[in-house]
Amino acid sequence: MDRAPTIRTERLTLRHHQMSDFAPLGELFASERSVYMGGPIDRQKLWYWVAGEVGSWSLQGFGSWGIETHDGSFVGQVGINKPSHFPEVELGYLIMPEFEGMGIAFEAAQAARAWAFEELKLESLVSYIDPKNVRSIALATRLGGVIDPDGSLPDGETAQETAVYRHRRAA
Repeated sequence: MDRAPTIRTERLTLRHHQMSDFAPLGELFASERSVYMGGPIDRQKLWYWVAGEVGSWSLQGFGSWGIETHDGSFVGQVGINKPSHFPEVELGYLIMPEFEGMGIAFEAAQAARAWAFEELKLESLVSYIDPKNVRSIALATRLGGVIDPDGSLPDGETAQETAVYRHRRAA
């Protein structure tokens, strides 16, 4: 699979990233709001990051989607990712600040998780979260994720920097 499949939910379309996604992501990742997402980072590093997640579709058969509302507004990203330094496949998400608090991340993450369990036949996914990122922890918990104290961390990260939330396939 070279491109992200399109997934439609009640309010959203998860679709392959487009060049138009880069400018709003650039603004987000240049800001202090990106501190829990590995930022702030400059546009060059962001380019490599986004290109890696888009390229992951052809290399691994999964990656990230751009999220847009049905009126075409770009509102964030959700992904099933496993870069080389991740020991497990991750469910990750980010929403542009002006769209937070609307349930968009929950709806998109549910759709991406369902796709991963169905299409990739995974039994579990993880979300790697900074323990100070209370919004992301709340979302992982709302999605049914539970802290996994024995979960493996990405290379070079410590338990003080990263918590592992486990999402399991429903029985």
